[in-house]
Amino acid sequence: MTSTPLPIAGDLLAAVEAACREAGGLALDLFRPGANTVAKTWSKAGGSPVTEADIGVDTFLHVRLAALLPEAAWLSEETADDTIRLSRRFVWVVDPIDGTRAYMAGSADWAVCVALLDEGRPILGVVHAPAGTTTYTAVSGGGAQSNGKPIRANGLTTLAGARIAGPKPILDALARQQDFVATDKIPSLALRLTRIADGTIDAGLVSPDARDWDLAAADLVLKEAGGQVTTSDGEALSYNREIPVHGMLMASGTSLATSLAQALRRLRESQPQRS
Repeated sequence: MTSTPLPIAGDLLAAVEAACREAGGLALDLFRPGANTVAKTWSKAGGSPVTEADIGVDTFLHVRLAALLPEAAWLSEETADDTIRLSRRFVWVVDPIDGTRAYMAGSADWAVCVALLDEGRPILGVVHAPAGTTTYTAVSGGGAQSNGKPIRANGLTTLAGARIAGPKPILDALARQQDFVATDKIPSLALRLTRIADGTIDAGLVSPDARDWDLAAADLVLKEAGGQVTTSDGEALSYNREIPVHGMLMASGTSLATSLAQALRRLRESQPQRS
């Protein structure tokens, strides 16, 4: 049976963007550019940090987005997982602050991220960077925009001279066999992907253990801008699985993807094999 498409191109996208902007304003109240946040902070299980801003934005968006589409389930970094989402067609996927460490340290590289999944596929995405005053938006089949203007990933076909962001150990290993330009680290994974979408950089690498909420909104923005994020074997990402965790990923403009995949394959083959 074919599902009826959800009409999202107009009012729903505008409403989600407005919600993200308002949520970003809440976080900005406790953000201090170039200095430590005044928000209360603590460590979650596993040691990753969280602030009262993360929780406040999460709560605000949960209420606002549920009102926009009551039938949609919810998956967020800062909310206990409810497996009812596995049986729902629509799921909101939310990272209230992607790049919490950057937020805490006064760096502008953090973002409020919201995606809407339809049967596991992102169909709407907003990545709002309040401190960087940039908002990326996309709907499936409708293109991607930054601050209301269309964006497009670069059309490079080879890695020579390509600007690549990612974890330093991976970039260092890749640089021993491939010519490219390693860029400064971008703490927010969502912003790493959207900056490929707008042509600021050409490619990005992602360490294993990224979650749906880190990726879904920016994945759609990049796709609609002529790029892609995939597994290191070139497979498209699958969302809203029982365990929403991903392995090593690569992202680039579509025309660069083959060269990037080949370079990563050579890198894997050159690594010592564990007995």
